[in-house]
Amino acid sequence: MQKTNYHAGLCAEGIAERYYHRAGLRTRKRRWRGRSGEVDLILQQGDELVFVEVKKSRSFERAAQRLSRRQIQRIMTAAEEFIGAEPNGLNSEMRFDVALVNDAGQIQVIENALMAG
Repeated sequence: MQKTNYHAGLCAEGIAERYYHRAGLRTRKRRWRGRSGEVDLILQQGDELVFVEVKKSRSFERAAQRLSRRQIQRIMTAAEEFIGAEPNGLNSEMRFDVALVNDAGQIQVIENALMAG
């Protein structure tokens, strides 16, 4: 089961990455790991960095339910660590998206999802 979940996660991340590439963003990092945690995808469009958490489940609703408050905090802390090495540091333009992928391979992206709550 664990190996299946791992491969399903990789597949979902690939779907999300392709979605963003079609929208004109370029990949900076895949599965970037800092001291405080991992960010699934870090992309860039112009000067803006986009940190993406990818969630895969049978439905979009179930995928969204899998994102915990603790996980959101880890993602934001890891992103802060990443931008610390960027030329503009904490003044960098950025947003935090959640990409939900269902069993049919369809994607629903919620831009600025982590800033709303």
